[in-house]
Amino acid sequence: QMQLQESGPGLVKPSQTLSLTCSVSGGSISANYVYWSWIRQSPGKGLEWIGYIAWTGSTYYGPPLNGRASISRDTTKNQYTLQLNSVTPEDTAVYYCAREAMGALDHWGKGTLVTVSS
Repeated sequence: QMQLQESGPGLVKPSQTLSLTCSVSGGSISANYVYWSWIRQSPGKGLEWIGYIAWTGSTYYGPPLNGRASISRDTTKNQYTLQLNSVTPEDTAVYYCAREAMGALDHWGKGTLVTVSS
């Protein structure tokens, strides 16, 4: 059974870099035609897709973050990581990692709350 688990600090200061890791079990992040996404939900708002890293290692990011996001992976650990630079309080959100296969986000982590505050 596939499981995704987010980990990282729950509190980040403004202007610093947020770094989260998604650990995947029950399947390989190198499996063909699978995309590994980061998604967030800010308080009182809907889900916002941040970006993904594909099985090939290529990445794609959503426009709203203005180039501040970077996604990388460690295939030896079966993990992938989100870095978000120059955070502000508007980046406070629950961050989720999720797998996309066959056009659907079919496996999600439970989410982790990250608060940006001094």
